[in-house]
Amino acid sequence: MFDFLKKPPPAPGDGAPAETPRGLFGRLRARLGAGAAGLARSLGELLPGRRIDAELLDELETRLLTADVGLPATERILADLRRRVARQELGDLDALLAALRQSLRDILVKVARPLAIDPGRRPFVVLVVGVNGSGKTTSIGKLARRLGDRGLKVLLAAGDTFRAAAVEQLQVWGERNGVPVIAQAAGADPAAVVFDAYAAARARAADVLIADTAGRLQNQAHLMEELKKVKRVLARQAPDAPQEVLLVLDGSQGQNALAQARVFHEALGVTGLVLTKLDGTAKGGIVVAIAEELGLPLRYVGVGEGIEDFGEFDVDDFVDALLAVPAKAVP
Repeated sequence: MFDFLKKPPPAPGDGAPAETPRGLFGRLRARLGAGAAGLARSLGELLPGRRIDAELLDELETRLLTADVGLPATERILADLRRRVARQELGDLDALLAALRQSLRDILVKVARPLAIDPGRRPFVVLVVGVNGSGKTTSIGKLARRLGDRGLKVLLAAGDTFRAAAVEQLQVWGERNGVPVIAQAAGADPAAVVFDAYAAARARAADVLIADTAGRLQNQAHLMEELKKVKRVLARQAPDAPQEVLLVLDGSQGQNALAQARVFHEALGVTGLVLTKLDGTAKGGIVVAIAEELGLPLRYVGVGEGIEDFGEFDVDDFVDALLAVPAKAVP
């Protein structure tokens, strides 16, 4: 069956995890298959009675761009398709869709890399960054749950000291997951909060420290400098800390999400991505655009508010959702 979100590993002593709800993939597929982003449906409307020729590929190019696949990825995909058309390898819709699917998969498979926690680097520090509204704090809570279910001891740092109720929101997630949260008063220096949290993580023999930070626009230079300060403070505690700089992006933002990724990566050296709110967009091609241009590991994706709506990225199921390929029958 389709499981766009791979199931988390079982919690110790719990046996096999519950099956991921089938509605997850269905909801994502319904969104990505809507409108111009339903590439397979669009092609089905284009092709009756037509040969696969240069004119048709030009129309496909427009549909890819409309789906937020981006110019570099679209050019790469179309160059491959045109070569295959010239060799008369694509004689019908099924052949064209299979070639398009493979091209998309080739781009995405290189970045589908879930977060690996190195047990020899304890505490393993995950610095989480992103703009306001991207789902950053919620993603931290869900990630803490996944890691805890693997038997890892997790500590959270409430480094977002500026947004109203940010600390309280993180504490709610901490209580829900049984994870301690290190916090200070509103308006405290985020670097000081993270410094104290790292000391606490070492003292408590935590496996993972996940540090929240204040959301900021990528064009606010002074706020980006503050993030650099947090990163420097961590590096003073351990030369290789943070081991992961995890950028959370709102997938429904389209090309703006790509712009954010560029700036955060240049400023901080992003090592992994979380793409949230993919259930809220009909233009999921932005995942392809980011993969093609930046090549950053895509750690996790989110398609809803629940714990079960957050998980590892599955390339095949995502591509099938983007192309609106009919769901496979459940064995």
